[in-house]
Amino acid sequence: MPGLIDCHVHVCLSEVSVRNLESVPLTLMTARAAEALRAMLARGFTTVRDTGGADWGIRDAVAQGLIEGPRLFICGQAIGPTGGHSDVRRRTDYGLACRCCNAMRFALGIADGADRVRAAVREQLRQGADHVKIMVSGGVASPYDPLESRQFSDAEIAAAVEEAQAFGKYVAAHAYPPEAIARAVNAGVRTIEHGNLIDEPTARLMKRKGAFLVANLVTYYTLRERGAQFGLSADSLAKNELVIDGGLRSLEICKRAGVPVGFGSDLLGPLQAEQSREFLLRREVLSPIEIIRQATLVGAEIVRMSGRLGVVRPGALADLLVVDGDPLERIELLAGQGEHLSAIMKGGRLVKNRLDAR
Repeated sequence: MPGLIDCHVHVCLSEVSVRNLESVPLTLMTARAAEALRAMLARGFTTVRDTGGADWGIRDAVAQGLIEGPRLFICGQAIGPTGGHSDVRRRTDYGLACRCCNAMRFALGIADGADRVRAAVREQLRQGADHVKIMVSGGVASPYDPLESRQFSDAEIAAAVEEAQAFGKYVAAHAYPPEAIARAVNAGVRTIEHGNLIDEPTARLMKRKGAFLVANLVTYYTLRERGAQFGLSADSLAKNELVIDGGLRSLEICKRAGVPVGFGSDLLGPLQAEQSREFLLRREVLSPIEIIRQATLVGAEIVRMSGRLGVVRPGALADLLVVDGDPLERIELLAGQGEHLSAIMKGGRLVKNRLDAR
Protein backbone atom coordinates (compact mmCIF):
# COMPACT_ATOMS: atom_id res chain seq x y z
CA MET A 1 0.00 0.00 0.00
CA PRO A 2 1.13 3.65 -0.29
CA GLY A 3 3.12 5.29 2.45
CA LEU A 4 1.04 7.17 5.02
CA ILE A 5 0.67 10.97 5.20
CA ASP A 6 0.10 12.84 8.48
CA CYS A 7 -1.04 16.37 7.65
CA HIS A 8 -0.74 17.87 11.14
CA VAL A 9 2.44 17.27 13.14
CA HIS A 10 4.78 19.40 15.24
CA VAL A 11 8.20 17.78 15.05
CA CYS A 12 9.91 20.63 16.93
CA LEU A 13 7.40 20.93 19.81
CA SER A 14 9.01 18.43 22.14
CA GLU A 15 7.13 19.49 25.29
CA VAL A 16 3.45 18.76 25.98
CA SER A 17 3.17 22.02 27.89
CA VAL A 18 4.43 24.37 25.17
CA ARG A 19 5.63 27.00 27.62
CA ASN A 20 8.30 24.56 28.81
CA LEU A 21 9.99 25.09 25.44
CA GLU A 22 11.32 28.35 26.91
CA SER A 23 14.10 26.29 28.47
CA VAL A 24 14.88 24.23 25.36
CA PRO A 25 17.79 25.53 23.23
CA LEU A 26 17.61 25.10 19.48
CA THR A 27 20.33 22.45 19.52
CA LEU A 28 18.29 20.23 21.85
CA MET A 29 15.12 21.03 19.88
CA THR A 30 16.79 19.77 16.71
CA ALA A 31 18.05 16.57 18.33
CA ARG A 32 14.59 15.80 19.68
CA ALA A 33 13.04 16.57 16.30
CA ALA A 34 15.39 14.09 14.63
CA GLU A 35 14.24 11.33 16.96
CA ALA A 36 10.57 12.23 16.46
CA LEU A 37 10.98 12.09 12.69
CA ARG A 38 12.75 8.73 12.82
CA ALA A 39 9.89 7.27 14.88
CA MET A 40 7.24 8.65 12.50
CA LEU A 41 8.92 6.98 9.54
CA ALA A 42 9.09 3.71 11.47
CA ARG A 43 5.29 3.89 11.89
CA GLY A 44 4.89 4.05 8.10
CA PHE A 45 4.47 7.80 7.70
CA THR A 46 6.61 8.59 4.68
CA THR A 47 5.30 12.18 4.43
CA VAL A 48 4.31 14.63 7.16
CA ARG A 49 3.11 18.23 7.09
CA ASP A 50 4.39 20.33 9.97
CA THR A 51 1.97 23.00 11.15
CA GLY A 52 4.20 25.07 13.37
CA GLY A 53 7.88 24.90 14.22
CA ALA A 54 9.86 23.01 11.59
CA ASP A 55 11.96 25.18 9.30
CA TRP A 56 13.77 24.73 6.00
CA GLY A 57 16.88 23.47 7.79
CA ILE A 58 15.09 20.44 9.24
CA ARG A 59 13.30 19.84 5.93
CA ASP A 60 16.55 19.97 3.96
CA ALA A 61 18.38 17.78 6.49
CA VAL A 62 15.77 15.08 5.85
CA ALA A 63 15.90 15.58 2.09
CA GLN A 64 19.71 15.30 2.14
CA GLY A 65 19.64 12.14 4.25
CA LEU A 66 21.29 13.75 7.28
CA ILE A 67 18.19 12.95 9.36
CA GLU A 68 16.16 9.80 8.78
CA GLY A 69 12.53 10.75 8.56
CA PRO A 70 9.44 11.35 6.43
CA ARG A 71 9.32 13.82 3.57
CA LEU A 72 8.56 17.12 5.29
CA PHE A 73 6.32 20.03 4.31
CA ILE A 74 6.73 23.09 6.54
CA CYS A 75 5.08 26.37 7.51
CA GLY A 76 7.86 27.73 9.72
CA GLN A 77 6.40 29.76 12.56
CA ALA A 78 2.66 29.50 13.25
CA ILE A 79 1.39 33.09 13.34
CA GLY A 80 -1.27 34.50 15.65
CA PRO A 81 -2.25 37.75 17.39
CA THR A 82 -1.19 39.02 20.79
CA GLY A 83 -3.06 37.02 23.42
CA GLY A 84 -4.02 34.33 20.92
CA HIS A 85 -3.24 30.68 20.44
CA SER A 86 0.38 31.25 19.43
CA ASP A 87 1.02 33.58 22.38
CA VAL A 88 1.92 31.40 25.37
CA ARG A 89 3.98 34.02 27.22
CA ARG A 90 3.50 34.44 30.91
CA ARG A 91 1.40 37.43 31.95
CA THR A 92 4.48 38.90 33.59
CA ASP A 93 6.36 38.82 30.29
CA TYR A 94 5.69 41.95 28.23
CA GLY A 95 8.44 41.43 25.71
CA LEU A 96 9.12 39.03 22.87
CA ALA A 97 12.25 36.93 23.08
CA CYS A 98 14.38 36.59 19.97
CA ARG A 99 13.50 33.46 18.00
CA CYS A 100 17.12 32.29 18.24
CA CYS A 101 16.95 31.99 22.03
CA ASN A 102 14.54 29.15 22.69
CA ALA A 103 12.32 26.64 20.95
CA MET A 104 9.06 28.33 21.98
CA ARG A 105 9.78 31.57 20.15
CA PHE A 106 11.35 29.67 17.27
CA ALA A 107 8.07 27.84 16.59
CA LEU A 108 5.44 30.50 17.35
CA GLY A 109 5.08 34.00 15.93
CA ILE A 110 2.95 37.01 16.93
CA ALA A 111 1.70 39.73 14.59
CA ASP A 112 -1.00 42.39 14.98
CA GLY A 113 -2.65 44.38 12.20
CA ALA A 114 -2.85 43.54 8.52
CA ASP A 115 0.51 45.09 7.67
CA ARG A 116 2.38 43.19 10.38
CA VAL A 117 0.62 39.96 9.43
CA ARG A 118 1.61 40.60 5.84
CA ALA A 119 5.24 41.08 6.89
CA ALA A 120 5.20 37.95 9.08
CA VAL A 121 3.79 35.83 6.26
CA ARG A 122 6.32 37.22 3.81
CA GLU A 123 9.09 36.29 6.23
CA GLN A 124 7.92 32.68 6.46
CA LEU A 125 7.71 32.52 2.67
CA ARG A 126 11.21 34.00 2.43
CA GLN A 127 12.32 31.20 4.75
CA GLY A 128 10.97 28.59 2.34
CA ALA A 129 7.56 27.76 3.83
CA ASP A 130 5.43 25.33 1.83
CA HIS A 131 2.27 26.76 3.40
CA VAL A 132 1.35 29.40 5.99
CA LYS A 133 -0.29 28.65 9.35
CA ILE A 134 -2.45 31.23 11.15
CA MET A 135 -4.64 31.17 14.27
CA VAL A 136 -8.25 32.32 13.94
CA SER A 137 -9.76 30.98 17.17
CA GLY A 138 -8.73 30.03 20.69
CA GLY A 139 -6.96 26.79 21.46
CA VAL A 140 -6.62 24.09 24.08
CA ALA A 141 -2.94 24.46 25.00
CA SER A 142 -2.78 28.27 25.02
CA PRO A 143 -3.29 29.65 28.51
CA TYR A 144 -5.50 32.74 28.22
CA ASP A 145 -7.77 32.58 25.16
CA PRO A 146 -11.30 31.12 25.22
CA LEU A 147 -11.96 28.56 22.50
CA GLU A 148 -14.60 30.78 20.91
CA SER A 149 -12.40 33.89 20.86
CA ARG A 150 -12.06 35.58 17.46
CA GLN A 151 -8.41 35.79 16.50
CA PHE A 152 -7.20 37.85 13.57
CA SER A 153 -9.61 40.25 11.93
CA ASP A 154 -11.03 39.72 8.47
CA ALA A 155 -8.40 42.12 7.14
CA GLU A 156 -5.58 40.24 8.83
CA ILE A 157 -6.78 36.87 7.49
CA ALA A 158 -7.17 38.35 4.00
CA ALA A 159 -3.63 39.75 4.15
CA ALA A 160 -2.21 36.34 5.02
CA VAL A 161 -4.13 34.65 2.20
CA GLU A 162 -3.17 37.31 -0.34
CA GLU A 163 0.53 37.02 0.44
CA ALA A 164 0.53 33.22 0.45
CA GLN A 165 -1.29 33.07 -2.88
CA ALA A 166 1.11 35.61 -4.35
CA PHE A 167 3.87 33.05 -3.69
CA GLY A 168 1.82 30.18 -5.06
CA LYS A 169 1.28 28.85 -1.53
CA TYR A 170 -1.80 28.48 0.68
CA VAL A 171 -2.99 29.18 4.22
CA ALA A 172 -3.90 26.65 6.91
CA ALA A 173 -5.94 28.00 9.83
CA HIS A 174 -6.30 26.72 13.37
CA ALA A 175 -10.02 26.98 14.12
CA TYR A 176 -12.61 25.26 16.31
CA PRO A 177 -16.02 27.04 16.26
CA PRO A 178 -18.17 27.48 13.14
CA GLU A 179 -17.84 31.25 13.02
CA ALA A 180 -14.04 31.09 12.98
CA ILE A 181 -14.06 28.37 10.32
CA ALA A 182 -16.48 30.35 8.12
CA ARG A 183 -14.49 33.57 8.41
CA ALA A 184 -11.31 31.79 7.40
CA VAL A 185 -12.84 29.87 4.49
CA ASN A 186 -14.63 32.94 3.14
CA ALA A 187 -11.27 34.74 3.12
CA GLY A 188 -9.66 31.99 1.04
CA VAL A 189 -8.06 29.76 3.67
CA ARG A 190 -7.53 26.33 2.10
CA THR A 191 -7.27 23.97 5.09
CA ILE A 192 -8.97 24.12 8.48
CA GLU A 193 -6.99 22.49 11.27
CA HIS A 194 -9.05 20.76 14.02
CA GLY A 195 -12.57 22.05 13.31
CA ASN A 196 -14.08 19.98 16.14
CA LEU A 197 -17.05 22.30 16.66
CA ILE A 198 -18.06 22.59 13.00
CA ASP A 199 -21.77 22.57 12.13
CA GLU A 200 -23.66 21.47 9.03
CA PRO A 201 -23.98 24.91 7.32
CA THR A 202 -20.26 25.59 7.80
CA ALA A 203 -19.36 22.19 6.38
CA ARG A 204 -21.47 22.93 3.32
CA LEU A 205 -19.63 26.27 2.98
CA MET A 206 -16.29 24.44 3.08
CA LYS A 207 -17.50 22.10 0.35
CA ARG A 208 -18.55 25.02 -1.87
CA LYS A 209 -15.23 26.77 -1.34
CA GLY A 210 -13.15 23.65 -1.96
CA ALA A 211 -11.60 23.67 1.52
CA PHE A 212 -10.16 20.71 3.42
CA LEU A 213 -10.53 19.73 7.07
CA VAL A 214 -7.51 18.25 8.81
CA ALA A 215 -8.92 16.47 11.84
CA ASN A 216 -6.81 15.18 14.73
CA LEU A 217 -8.72 13.27 17.39
CA VAL A 218 -5.92 11.45 19.15
CA THR A 219 -4.37 14.54 20.70
CA TYR A 220 -7.50 15.25 22.76
CA TYR A 221 -7.76 11.72 24.13
CA THR A 222 -4.10 11.61 25.10
CA LEU A 223 -4.34 15.02 26.76
CA ARG A 224 -7.37 13.82 28.74
CA GLU A 225 -5.41 10.78 29.88
CA ARG A 226 -1.92 12.21 30.40
CA GLY A 227 -1.98 15.99 30.00
CA ALA A 228 -1.84 16.74 33.73
CA GLN A 229 1.17 14.45 34.06
CA PHE A 230 3.08 16.66 31.64
CA GLY A 231 2.08 19.96 33.23
CA LEU A 232 -0.98 21.01 31.24
CA SER A 233 -3.02 23.49 33.29
CA ALA A 234 -6.49 22.84 34.65
CA ASP A 235 -7.87 25.53 32.32
CA SER A 236 -6.39 23.82 29.29
CA LEU A 237 -7.70 20.45 30.38
CA ALA A 238 -11.16 21.97 30.78
CA LYS A 239 -11.00 23.37 27.24
CA ASN A 240 -9.90 19.95 26.04
CA GLU A 241 -13.13 18.49 27.36
CA LEU A 242 -15.15 21.05 25.39
CA VAL A 243 -13.74 19.87 22.06
CA ILE A 244 -13.16 16.16 22.62
CA ASP A 245 -16.76 15.09 22.01
CA GLY A 246 -17.00 17.14 18.84
CA GLY A 247 -14.16 15.29 17.13
CA LEU A 248 -16.06 12.23 15.91
CA ARG A 249 -19.13 14.35 15.17
CA SER A 250 -17.02 16.62 12.93
CA LEU A 251 -16.03 13.61 10.83
CA GLU A 252 -19.67 12.63 10.41
CA ILE A 253 -20.72 16.17 9.49
CA CYS A 254 -17.96 16.55 6.91
CA LYS A 255 -18.70 13.14 5.43
CA ARG A 256 -22.34 14.12 4.86
CA ALA A 257 -21.30 17.44 3.32
CA GLY A 258 -18.64 15.89 1.10
CA VAL A 259 -15.76 17.82 2.67
CA PRO A 260 -12.43 16.02 2.13
CA VAL A 261 -10.80 15.25 5.49
CA GLY A 262 -7.09 14.72 5.98
CA PHE A 263 -5.37 12.58 8.61
CA GLY A 264 -3.70 14.54 11.42
CA SER A 265 -2.35 13.75 14.87
CA ASP A 266 -1.18 17.09 16.41
CA LEU A 267 0.65 15.36 19.26
CA LEU A 268 3.43 17.01 21.23
CA GLY A 269 6.54 15.66 22.90
CA PRO A 270 6.36 12.13 24.34
CA LEU A 271 2.71 11.85 23.30
CA GLN A 272 3.81 11.58 19.65
CA ALA A 273 4.19 7.83 20.21
CA GLU A 274 0.36 7.70 20.03
CA GLN A 275 0.34 8.98 16.42
CA SER A 276 -1.10 5.82 14.82
CA ARG A 277 -3.84 5.51 17.43
CA GLU A 278 -5.69 8.01 15.23
CA PHE A 279 -6.61 5.09 12.94
CA LEU A 280 -8.40 3.34 15.79
CA LEU A 281 -10.37 6.41 16.88
CA ARG A 282 -11.65 7.21 13.38
CA ARG A 283 -13.02 3.71 12.89
CA GLU A 284 -15.82 4.62 15.33
CA VAL A 285 -17.50 6.52 12.47
CA LEU A 286 -15.54 5.66 9.30
CA SER A 287 -14.70 2.47 7.43
CA PRO A 288 -11.06 1.35 7.11
CA ILE A 289 -10.91 2.28 3.42
CA GLU A 290 -12.22 5.78 4.17
CA ILE A 291 -9.56 6.27 6.85
CA ILE A 292 -6.78 4.92 4.66
CA ARG A 293 -7.82 7.24 1.83
CA GLN A 294 -7.66 10.17 4.26
CA ALA A 295 -4.10 9.17 5.20
CA THR A 296 -3.02 8.71 1.57
CA LEU A 297 -5.07 10.20 -1.28
CA VAL A 298 -6.50 13.18 0.62
CA GLY A 299 -3.15 13.88 2.26
CA ALA A 300 -1.51 13.97 -1.15
CA GLU A 301 -4.11 16.50 -2.31
CA ILE A 302 -3.47 18.68 0.73
CA VAL A 303 0.29 18.83 0.14
CA ARG A 304 -0.37 19.29 -3.59
CA MET A 305 1.29 16.06 -4.62
CA SER A 306 -1.66 14.15 -6.09
CA GLY A 307 -0.51 11.34 -8.37
CA ARG A 308 2.98 11.37 -6.85
CA LEU A 309 2.18 10.57 -3.21
CA GLY A 310 -0.58 8.46 -1.67
CA VAL A 311 -0.81 6.06 -4.62
CA VAL A 312 0.87 2.97 -6.04
CA ARG A 313 1.25 3.71 -9.74
CA PRO A 314 3.88 4.42 -12.39
CA GLY A 315 5.37 7.88 -11.98
CA ALA A 316 4.67 8.11 -8.24
CA LEU A 317 7.48 8.58 -5.72
CA ALA A 318 7.58 4.92 -4.58
CA ASP A 319 6.55 5.48 -0.97
CA LEU A 320 5.41 1.93 -0.16
CA LEU A 321 4.46 -0.21 2.84
CA VAL A 322 4.26 -3.98 3.09
CA VAL A 323 1.71 -4.78 5.81
CA ASP A 324 1.49 -8.08 7.70
CA GLY A 325 -2.14 -8.63 6.74
CA ASP A 326 -5.00 -6.70 5.20
CA PRO A 327 -5.62 -3.29 6.84
CA LEU A 328 -9.02 -3.14 5.10
CA GLU A 329 -10.01 -5.99 7.39
CA ARG A 330 -7.86 -5.06 10.39
CA ILE A 331 -6.95 -1.40 10.43
CA GLU A 332 -5.22 -1.96 13.76
CA LEU A 333 -2.33 -3.31 11.68
CA LEU A 334 -1.46 0.36 11.01
CA ALA A 335 -1.46 1.24 14.72
CA GLY A 336 1.42 0.94 17.17
CA GLN A 337 5.05 1.65 16.32
CA GLY A 338 5.25 -0.16 13.00
CA GLU A 339 5.33 -3.68 14.40
CA HIS A 340 3.08 -4.93 11.60
CA LEU A 341 5.04 -3.33 8.77
CA SER A 342 7.48 -5.76 7.17
CA ALA A 343 8.87 -3.21 4.75
CA ILE A 344 8.90 0.58 4.44
CA MET A 345 10.12 2.28 1.28
CA LYS A 346 10.47 6.04 0.94
CA GLY A 347 11.22 7.50 -2.46
CA GLY A 348 12.31 4.13 -3.83
CA ARG A 349 14.72 3.39 -0.96
CA LEU A 350 14.03 0.69 1.59
CA VAL A 351 14.32 2.07 5.11
CA LYS A 352 12.99 -1.13 6.72
CA ASN A 353 12.98 -4.66 5.34
CA ARG A 354 12.07 -7.78 7.31
CA LEU A 355 11.11 -9.71 4.18
CA ASP A 356 14.59 -11.20 3.67
CA ALA A 357 14.44 -12.79 7.11
CA ARG A 358 11.42 -14.93 6.21
